[in-house]
Amino acid sequence: MTTPDQASRRIIFVTHAQVEIDPLRPVPDWPLNQLGRSRHETFSRSPLLAAVTSVYCSDERKARDGAAIHAAHLGLEPKVVCSLGENDRSATGYLPSAEFEAMADTFFAHPDQRVRGWESARAAQARIVAAVRTLAELDAATGDILIVSHGAVGTLLRCACLGRPISRSEDQPAGGGSYFVIQLPGWTTDPDWRTI
Repeated sequence: MTTPDQASRRIIFVTHAQVEIDPLRPVPDWPLNQLGRSRHETFSRSPLLAAVTSVYCSDERKARDGAAIHAAHLGLEPKVVCSLGENDRSATGYLPSAEFEAMADTFFAHPDQRVRGWESARAAQARIVAAVRTLAELDAATGDILIVSHGAVGTLLRCACLGRPISRSEDQPAGGGSYFVIQLPGWTTDPDWRTI
């Protein structure tokens, strides 16, 4: 396995792909569905991941599922980091699609508010940025870092890396399963999401 020079180390931040939606099960317990698993399987073979030496994920089932697929292909063990989780939406739990989308719009439009008890976008951004920076500082390997996490916090992390205001216009494409690459040590990234 090749490892890049430390100056060119990268973080590959991947959002989980499609999940099995079950209104009777807590959202953090939703697994990837067949399409979601297939998309992660395909992405595992991408040359982009050839220099990955560490895999991290949130403690939510869908992120763990995706990380396990990538880690198995790379011969690594994924590490679970709770602070990589999605913005806390437990105050509402499952919401039907139209209601969820309206809530997500409000979440991004009012980043300093805890809309209906959701973690605010500003707080979630501070958490995900701190979590990813800490991983980069403490990770003992010298290769690239793969993180499997979630769409909203991924968007907030991208906004921070790009120096842009929090906005839903920065959100990943519908369907999830997107990624962006952070170049270290400058914490720069491309302006657009890519799909797995």
